[in-house]
Amino acid sequence: MPPKAKAKKPNKETRNFEAEVKKLLDIVIHSLYTHKEIFLRELIANASDALDKLRILSLTEPEILKDDEPELLISLDIDKEKKTLTISDNGIGMTYDEVVENIGTIAKSGSKKFLEVLKQNKHTESDIELIGQFGVGFYSAFMVAEKVTLMTISPKEKMGVKWESMGDGTYNLEAVEKTSRGTQIILYLKDESEVESPSDENFLDQYTIQNLVKKHCNFINYPIRMNFYTEESEKDKDGKVIEGKNVTTVTEKTLNEIKPIWQKDRKEIKNEEYLEFYKQHFHDWNASADILHLKGEGATEFTALLFIPSVAPYNLYSPDYNSGLELYSKNMLIMSDCQELLPEYLKFVKGIVDSADLSLNISREMLQHNRQLRLIGNYLEKKVIDKLKEFRDKKRKKYEEIWKEYGKSIKGGIYTEYKNKEKLQDFLLFESSHSEKNLSTLKEYVERMPEKQKDIFYAVGETREYIENMPQMEVVKEKGVEVLYFTDKVDEFLTQNLHEYEGRSLQSVSRGDLKFGDDQEEDKDTNAEKDGKDESKDEKENAEKDKSQEKYKKLTDLMKEALGDKIKEVRVSNRLASSPVCLVSDSSGYSLNMERLMKDANQGFMRATKILEINSEHDIVENMHAMVEKGEPNGHVKNQTILLYNQALLIEGEKLEDPIDFSKRMSEVMIEALKT
Repeated sequence: MPPKAKAKKPNKETRNFEAEVKKLLDIVIHSLYTHKEIFLRELIANASDALDKLRILSLTEPEILKDDEPELLISLDIDKEKKTLTISDNGIGMTYDEVVENIGTIAKSGSKKFLEVLKQNKHTESDIELIGQFGVGFYSAFMVAEKVTLMTISPKEKMGVKWESMGDGTYNLEAVEKTSRGTQIILYLKDESEVESPSDENFLDQYTIQNLVKKHCNFINYPIRMNFYTEESEKDKDGKVIEGKNVTTVTEKTLNEIKPIWQKDRKEIKNEEYLEFYKQHFHDWNASADILHLKGEGATEFTALLFIPSVAPYNLYSPDYNSGLELYSKNMLIMSDCQELLPEYLKFVKGIVDSADLSLNISREMLQHNRQLRLIGNYLEKKVIDKLKEFRDKKRKKYEEIWKEYGKSIKGGIYTEYKNKEKLQDFLLFESSHSEKNLSTLKEYVERMPEKQKDIFYAVGETREYIENMPQMEVVKEKGVEVLYFTDKVDEFLTQNLHEYEGRSLQSVSRGDLKFGDDQEEDKDTNAEKDGKDESKDEKENAEKDKSQEKYKKLTDLMKEALGDKIKEVRVSNRLASSPVCLVSDSSGYSLNMERLMKDANQGFMRATKILEINSEHDIVENMHAMVEKGEPNGHVKNQTILLYNQALLIEGEKLEDPIDFSKRMSEVMIEALKT
């Protein structure tokens, strides 16, 4: 097979792109990238590749680099008069043939071919961090430029090459004099009026370019430099300002930080450096609660630097909060909010993940598939959970501070996904009747439970004080049963997935029937004897309960008749000691608190099943019972029933259904009381 003929090098020639290039250019310019600013990332990535190629080749061909040549770098330049933005590098450059092969053909990647050659020479891929892999990034320039001029020269050549195109399907090639090694790309920027979707960014503004470099290319391995121009008033020899005269000062700035902190050895980084990076990069001037610098190896290699903020962002729980870690590939930002790396319940964690193994799509804005992300995400989730566990078990005060900020987020993990129950249930903290100062885990509650107590009791309310004054807490307090206080709005919703803990059901003091057990009884009998006694005791309690319900059946029936479909039933309570009545909900379905929260969320169609419980030992109830038994007119009892029901509503924090009717009935009852 004859050798491939080299491209001729005439002074100047015009060529057509390969077949269907116009269509491909249209896709690149109008459809491939989400944001026009990405062109700068792509061109700087290509420049970084060129510098990498030169550095690697210099290991085997040291003559390529001369001692008197400047450091390897990328330069940017803005010319507002000519409306040009120039990106230059002093890297490997290209020969005439390489320009024809790589720039004249869309989707032809010189970096890809270079990698293959180096692998054949037994260089490891970790030695070569080439970003460009697709060969289309160069053409992103046409999103913002009406004309692109490329000037390049290889260190092995004496003549340079000039490539120029309007992005219209043709390009001009010319052999030119170029003394400095590397590549220079000049973008002749379009007017915003010519752009399909005008950008808020002014790519001729030096501060815009600086911000874009920091956003997308802050950790490129080579310095990115640009001259900054500032105008100042001219001063005379005495330091006085000369009116109407300005002087322009030119200052060269390095726009990027070059060496990313996460790629450094952990042993070489001081804690102050981590905190300074966190504050500057994430714009949080509070010190982070903790830092995790992780390195994953195996099927997917990556480095991660995670921070647990000490103070939650003000909008953490609002829909507009941007969660997710920053995702890098070889120090180049790919996604600023990759939500797949950590579950929603850890959305408060900030950080960076960098992996060279990611399968990116052609625009490098999305992943081709998420298997690598799942592997990385599982690892990161485990590490964060391990850190929280360490705080909970060894640094309880610090854990409680973190819980205060992010407890709601962790609870949300259980509420939204049942699979998180086992993983997260031991991280929950609640106030408890056991202690006014210390929070309690479920495990600590169970460890304190009397042997015969079967359920974990909780009460729902806005504050500790409110819960402790609830009528439903009266008998509970008398018996000395410990109760967890659910004071957060999301707490009770946890029970939809967190039904039980270590085989013990979570029981609300305001739902269903309460069974406390005989917590004070000391029983030294055998297990069989215990079972027998417990059974007979339960039977006795049930019999007494049935007897009490039967005794007050006329009264409860009349009260149910007075309230109609407002409630499911009226029954004698075993949870009241000093209050006459209370409202409870059925053991299944929505609770009264849940119904209230649904109303606040404009979902008032979700209704709780209301049950009115009466205290048979209270004077008011005894008086109502006596009136019913004597056969006295029912009007007074019905009035009292409706008043008691409204009283129970008020205690629950509900609005009165008919305040005017309530006021009238109250007046009638007071008048009757005055007569007697």
